[in-house]
Amino acid sequence: MTTSAAGQPLMPQPPATVAALRQAIRQIAPAALPAFTRDLDQAADQSRQGSDLAPLQRFVAQWAAHVYIQRQPGLAADLRSWEKHVESGDATQARRAASEIGRILDQAHAAVGLHSR
Repeated sequence: MTTSAAGQPLMPQPPATVAALRQAIRQIAPAALPAFTRDLDQAADQSRQGSDLAPLQRFVAQWAAHVYIQRQPGLAADLRSWEKHVESGDATQARRAASEIGRILDQAHAAVGLHSR
């Protein structure tokens, strides 16, 4: 898939359910599917062990934000660029990159209406 001339997202933001997020990952970022499955298994195990839904809620919030970013190629490219700056070795540049990455992630979490904490 490609974006329109207006820079529209590749697809609408899916509902924040495991099944919908898995399908979105298959469409827009298939290479991330193994990480999605691994993270889901870990969250499910943690939830069972602690009798707590928080790990699954964090999983859904994290992956909903990931989909939000990846369905927008320009935003995804910005994130990848800032991630490279973090590894540059320059402390000032790394701090700025970390700040920009945080801004992108905050935007994504706010847009999907979920919090990962």
